[in-house]
Amino acid sequence: MAGRAGRGARTPPAARPPFVPAGGKAFGLLKAQQERRLAEINREFLCDQKYSDEENLPEKLAAFKEKYMEFDLNNEGEIDLMSLKRMMEKLGVPKTHLEMKKMISEVTGGVSDTISYRDFVNMMLGKRSAVLKLVMMFEGKANENSPKPVGPPPERDIASLP
Repeated sequence: MAGRAGRGARTPPAARPPFVPAGGKAFGLLKAQQERRLAEINREFLCDQKYSDEENLPEKLAAFKEKYMEFDLNNEGEIDLMSLKRMMEKLGVPKTHLEMKKMISEVTGGVSDTISYRDFVNMMLGKRSAVLKLVMMFEGKANENSPKPVGPPPERDIASLP
């Protein structure tokens, strides 16, 4: 067994970082816990007199919660710069880091580097036209107006290519 000594050392078990499951049951529990937290915040908005005249408030809050959970990559209840970057790219409007920092500052009032769910809902329900709000509203309208194509793409010949 002398030949095994030169193959690289194995990390002793005590030196390895603890295994933290990122999927499966633990992920489901984390998502359920986050959903309960966001639902509680939604109930606060539903009870707030300031929003009592808001049309379709329960439906809007449910849509906001779903969209927020989709982009909260670390499941910590806050959208950070990288999560916002992914959101903007997925919505088809990639932004520079400087633009995204400005967007976060606009939403949070400059007090945080991350967007909390409360900040997000305040922005979406607010009267000001934040850039992020405009992008989110545009994305929602685009999804309503254009049905997604189903099946394989149509065949094209070489002459039709740009």
